[in-house]
Amino acid sequence: MDFSIFAYVAILILVALFSTRLMRTIKLPNVTGYIITGIIMGPFVFGLLFNNFSFDGIKTSPIYNFIDQISWVSTVALGFIAFSIGTSFRKATIKALGKRVLIITAFEALGGSLAVMIALIAAHFIFPEYVSWQIVLTLSAIASATAPAATLMVIKQYNARGPLVNTLLPVVALDDAAALILFAILFQLATALSGGTVTVYAILIKPLLEILISLGVGVVLGFLISLMNRWFKSRNNRLIWCIFTVFAALGIYYLFKSENMGNFELSSLLICMAAGAIYTNFTKDSNRTLDVVDRFTSPIYMMFFVISGATLDLSIFFNSDGLIVVSIAAVYIVFRVIGKWSGAFAGASITHCEPQVKKYIGFALVPQAGVAIGLSTTAYNLFSDNPSIECQRAGALILAIILTSTLVYELIGPMVAKFALVKANEIPERFSK
Repeated sequence: MDFSIFAYVAILILVALFSTRLMRTIKLPNVTGYIITGIIMGPFVFGLLFNNFSFDGIKTSPIYNFIDQISWVSTVALGFIAFSIGTSFRKATIKALGKRVLIITAFEALGGSLAVMIALIAAHFIFPEYVSWQIVLTLSAIASATAPAATLMVIKQYNARGPLVNTLLPVVALDDAAALILFAILFQLATALSGGTVTVYAILIKPLLEILISLGVGVVLGFLISLMNRWFKSRNNRLIWCIFTVFAALGIYYLFKSENMGNFELSSLLICMAAGAIYTNFTKDSNRTLDVVDRFTSPIYMMFFVISGATLDLSIFFNSDGLIVVSIAAVYIVFRVIGKWSGAFAGASITHCEPQVKKYIGFALVPQAGVAIGLSTTAYNLFSDNPSIECQRAGALILAIILTSTLVYELIGPMVAKFALVKANEIPERFSK
């Protein structure tokens, strides 16, 4: 392996660490600094120095290859993030918030999708040549997804506590399942409009099976490490079992994606969340281990956000469809936020939540990244295989629009999440000034 990749990773870590000092000065979350570091040091900014300041062939440049070689870190980080969120599903919390969480999740997920759908349907009738039904339906489905990583990192950085945090973490966890179901249904409709066929199995049975299998695998892994903790008492050994769980979950996820296993698209996030939930509820002294896991995962989370920033493809702003992408992305960004906030507010009102939860939980659901990019990539790959030129163009535009919106969400999302927590008085006073 080329030694320069290690030098590059060292520089990324160094710059990211120094960015936290700047973020503290201007009172922004560390996550924002990590993402900006990734953008600046990534192939689409710093990498241009080694590519004659041209985007042509940038994906074969050394820095792009470096990022590609360490991209697996992002997958592992999401697994640990999901595991950590799963540990918030304690029995006492579920008893107190169970109905509330389900209703808020349903309302905010549907709210984001419906708001984007209404806005894009209007855009379709005004500009039908640019906003096809495939784009309308697929983006509406993806709009329901929320990124747990940024929200969790902000909560951990500022040691946030209170009703908003207690409600927010389970909602973000369940949001992944809601997004998978909506995507399965709406994308099947988009496929039918492209000349394909809609089947009950593809639109209903398969996505439900994927969710149930994901939860089942997670439960088994959670019970396994809970059982192992009876024989392995030291924190280090228990940490190793937690690491095993995340890697096992990811391995099973990729195993089920193979043709031999029926091309099941399990959710690695749901597997890890379920494992974390079982572990924390069936291990008496789970907090001892989880404290060690938090320390171990800090540098992994940092690299996740740095890599996320580095992989944001800025070249989409400079191609022939750049204006179209930016225009549709602007509509998507604005109406998704409106829908998420309105849906979350309605759900919180119906369940008689505390005033701070009603007002601010919608703002904390703004971040969007990994799941959305994954779904847009799936749409791109499936549309690319369609013989219709319109579908192929729709797939490329969907991916570009989600990458563009992710750039915005990843930059403003952590700041908005901090704003919500400050306004809800759930961040210690020393951090909120």
